[in-house]
Amino acid sequence: MFGLRGQELLIILLIVLLIFGAKKLPDLARSLGSSAREFRKGIEERSQDDDLDAQNSDSSDVSDSSDPRKPDSPDVSDSPDVSGS
Repeated sequence: MFGLRGQELLIILLIVLLIFGAKKLPDLARSLGSSAREFRKGIEERSQDDDLDAQNSDSSDVSDSSDPRKPDSPDVSDSPDVSGS
């Protein structure tokens, strides 16, 4: 785990114990665990959304001419009046 040996981990744990105190360590561990759980949940939701987007884009690969929002030729009524009247 991160290349740390037993003695190094013990020293780090003692320093954390001195900084935060024995009463705060369970709360700190609990909040760290819930943060990690929320992070994993967010990553899983993101990957599921990406999978759905990929599936939707694969199924919607249709030619542009069939798209009703994109007309094949410009509408005459949309062009500006240049007759000078």
